Amino acid sequence: MSNNTQSPARTRISTLLDANSFVEVGAGVTARSTDFNMAEKKAPSDGVITGYGLINGNPVYVYSQDASVLNGTIGEMHARKIVKIYELAIKTGAPVVGLVDCAGLRLEEATDALNAFGEIYMAQADASGVVPQITGIFGNCGGGMAFVPAMSDFTFMENDAKLFVNSPNAIAGNTEAKCDTASAEFQGTEAGTIDGMGTEAEVITKIRNLVEILPANNEDDMSYADTTDDLNRTSADLINCIEDPALLLPRISDDSVYVEAKPYYGKDTVTAFIKLNGYTVGVVANRSVLYGAGGAKEEEFGKVMSARGAKKAAEFVNFCDAFSIPLVTFTNVTGFKACKCSEMNMANAVGKLNYAFANATTPKVNVVTGEAFGSAYLAMNSKSLGADIVYAWKDAKIGMMDALAAAKIICDGQSGDVIKEQAEKYAELQNSVESAAARGYVDTVIDASETRKYLIGALDMLFTKREFRPDKKHGTV
Repeated sequence: MSNNTQSPARTRISTLLDANSFVEVGAGVTARSTDFNMAEKKAPSDGVITGYGLINGNPVYVYSQDASVLNGTIGEMHARKIVKIYELAIKTGAPVVGLVDCAGLRLEEATDALNAFGEIYMAQADASGVVPQITGIFGNCGGGMAFVPAMSDFTFMENDAKLFVNSPNAIAGNTEAKCDTASAEFQGTEAGTIDGMGTEAEVITKIRNLVEILPANNEDDMSYADTTDDLNRTSADLINCIEDPALLLPRISDDSVYVEAKPYYGKDTVTAFIKLNGYTVGVVANRSVLYGAGGAKEEEFGKVMSARGAKKAAEFVNFCDAFSIPLVTFTNVTGFKACKCSEMNMANAVGKLNYAFANATTPKVNVVTGEAFGSAYLAMNSKSLGADIVYAWKDAKIGMMDALAAAKIICDGQSGDVIKEQAEKYAELQNSVESAAARGYVDTVIDASETRKYLIGALDMLFTKREFRPDKKHGTV
C-alpha cells in the first residue's frame, strides 16, 4: 500500500523537483469501477501521483506512477489524472514530465480503461510542439504504455527498466536470454527510442538538466541564462576536434554546456544542445570518429551518414523548429553508409532529413568543417535547403565528390598522370572553399578558432527572423 514516506513514486517526485515545490493535484481521486470486487481493493490516488512544481526554478507538471498500487496499472481515473495534468500544462505553457512504472491496462476496468488510455494519446498529440514532453522509465513500460514515451520528445530509462510493445519472449524465434528487446541497451542502441540511461538518480539528473536547457513552451522562451563566458573567446585546438563533435561542441558552448540527445543511436551523427550567448542552440553534426574518455578511438564511421543518423537528425530538427530553437550544423560528410540494412531505409530517412531542414523556419546556420560532398552535404542544412548563413573553415572542401574520384570518371581510360593532373584542376575549380564562396554557397570563410564568435554574431543577427511559406495544412513527408 502506498504512503507518503514509502512510495517510490513520491520519492522520485521529491528527487526530481526543487525542495518543497511540489503541489499535488487530484490526491483524492480513486477508481470508481466496482466490477470484479474493485470496491474492496485499496487504490490510493488510483496508482498515479500528479501535480506541479519547479526544476531549477522552472515550472513543470509531473505524473509519477505507483507500482505498489494495483501494480501501477492504468484505469479510467488513473488515465484521466494524467490527461488533466496535460490540460493544465498546455494552458500554462510548462513542460510535462512523466515518471513511468506501469504494468499496463487494468483488466478489471476493460473498455473504460482502454478508452481513457486513448485519451492520454490524444492529450500528448495536443501537447506536441506546444510544451516539451519528457518521460523517465523506472520499471515496466509495456504494451500500449510503450507508445507514451514514443510520443514524448525525450525519454530516459533506468538501467533495469523494461520498454516493450511485445515482451521479448513473445517474439517468434527470440527469448529474453537471446536478445532482451525490452532492455535499456536495446532501446538505446538499436531502436533509438531513448535519450539516456543510468541509475535512478542519474536518470532524474538527466531530466533536470534537460528541463533547464529547454524552452518552457513554443511561445515564451524561458531557456535563456546569463553567461559570463567571453563572447569573443577563441579555441585554438578546435580544428583538432573535427572528427568528433562531442569534443568540439563543449569547447564553443558557454561554460562547456553540452546535452546530447540519443547518444547511443546513429552515432555517426551527433544531435545535442549547447549554449551560445546564454541562448539554447540545437546542433546536428557529422562524426567520423568516436573517441573515448581516455582519448582512444572507440569507433570509426568514415565520413558517411547512416540511415539511423539521418532519422535521428530529422526528429531533432523537427523538435527544435517547433520550439524556435536555432539550429547549427557542423558538416563533414562525403556520402552515405553502404550496407544492406542502411540501404533499406536510407532514401526515406534522408528524404525526411531534407524535408526537416527545408521546412524549418527557425534560424539556421551551417559550418562546413571538413569535406562536404554530394547529396549528403545538401542534407546537412546546405544553402539550397534554406540555411540562412553558411560558414566554412579555411581548408574545407565543398563539391560533387572527391576530386580524384571525379577525375577518374572524367578521364576514363587515360593515363595516371592525366588523371592526377585533372584531379588537381578539379579540386581547385570545383571543390575548393573559394569556388563555393564565389558562387554564393558559402557566405564567409573563417578560421576554425573563431567559430564561436561567428556563430554568436550570426544568431544575434537572426534573432528576429521571420519567414513565410506557402499556405497549406501541413506537409506529407
